[in-house]
Amino acid sequence: MSYVLVFLVLVALWAVVTYNRLIVLRGRVDNAWAQIDVQLKRRFDLIPNLLNTVKGYAKHEKETLEKVTESRTKYLAANTPDEKLQANSELAGALSRLFAVAESYPDLKASANFLDLQNQLKDTEDKIGFSRQFYNDTAMKYNIDIVKVPVSIVAGLFGFKSRPYFQAEGESRENVEVKF
Repeated sequence: MSYVLVFLVLVALWAVVTYNRLIVLRGRVDNAWAQIDVQLKRRFDLIPNLLNTVKGYAKHEKETLEKVTESRTKYLAANTPDEKLQANSELAGALSRLFAVAESYPDLKASANFLDLQNQLKDTEDKIGFSRQFYNDTAMKYNIDIVKVPVSIVAGLFGFKSRPYFQAEGESRENVEVKF
């Protein structure tokens, strides 16, 4: 009888430790996503200044400018991580096209304001890339842990769900076509 009680106490203790470990992992995934969100917000704060600078030089590139604005608005309206991931992919493609368009305007490329904004965006993109990698590594560890046996029992009982990976989609995987 005492062996059964010891066994039940050990199982309960294991379940509590496992639950707490999953909570910590889920918190790390949420924090990693928040870090991506911070960098994306920084990028979005830079975009209006970039658009205003480009507008002054490239008045007839209205479609490209509108696509960047539309993509930015779509991201700001996104509520879930999946919606934000999709909107971010669209924005990355639109920004790539914007910089490709800028190549055909020598005065714009030489503008100190444009160069500063371009450097700030490059720095932000580097930080976003690092944050994405960190998020994916953290999400992978969490996703693996919630499906491993016997941890999957605790994960299933308490509703731990897998988290999506941050992946390049659609336009952001394609080469940007530059036309002069």
